[in-house]
Amino acid sequence: MEVVIVQDAKAGGELIAEAIAALLRRKPDALLGVATGSTPLPIYDALTAKVRSGAVDVSRARIAQLDEYVGLPAGHPESYRSTVLRQVVEPLGLGPESFLGPDGTADDVQAACEAYDRALAEAGGVDLQILGIGTDGHIGFNEPCSSLASRTRIKTLTEQTRIDNARFFDGDIDQVPHHVITQGIGTILEARHLVLLATGEGKAEAVAQTVEGPVAALVPASALQLHPHATVVVDEAAASRLKLADYFRHTYANKPSWQGL
Repeated sequence: MEVVIVQDAKAGGELIAEAIAALLRRKPDALLGVATGSTPLPIYDALTAKVRSGAVDVSRARIAQLDEYVGLPAGHPESYRSTVLRQVVEPLGLGPESFLGPDGTADDVQAACEAYDRALAEAGGVDLQILGIGTDGHIGFNEPCSSLASRTRIKTLTEQTRIDNARFFDGDIDQVPHHVITQGIGTILEARHLVLLATGEGKAEAVAQTVEGPVAALVPASALQLHPHATVVVDEAAASRLKLADYFRHTYANKPSWQGL
């Protein structure tokens, strides 16, 4: 995998947004997989600015959701469907028809998971998947010890993940659902390009284990080591525990310009 160390979250967002713009110039109807949470917001802000300036046309782009709470109504402000529409789809000027996501309110959750995997395949697969990382190394909602071959499925959240996400529910952990639908690690690995953004010292240990540790179900994000085109973008704080940080800086500084991200 390629590791790119940037000064701060804004620089990381700009870098990834330009990679997305370059993809859309090559493939205007690209399917973009998006993550929620606070970390990827600089990406969406930078991409929206490019759209508004006319630097890139996203009118044919499609957006795919990574995960969804089980049991929250689709219109709930903290459902991931609502969040993606609010943070990505609407600012980019896209309509709901451009959006793919799992049904977290389905009576048959397993059938909804299988239907979403089929929908992604029928759409041609994800061209670029944006990922965040949890403090315990999870990606999507693939908690530690998730199968590295897993498909989209229902998962029970760890207490730490519910504590981390309580900030989106007025700080009340009791409002955070216990279950989610998430793309599995096997599903995520089918995307053509994986781009993980991590910022802040709190993510440093998870980043180090992901990049420099063994591939292990205990650190689900370490599965990115198995992907032919995975990019990890980290700010200085999130890179603080990387033993090979200087090497990563050197390789990126000397990367051929034609390669892109």
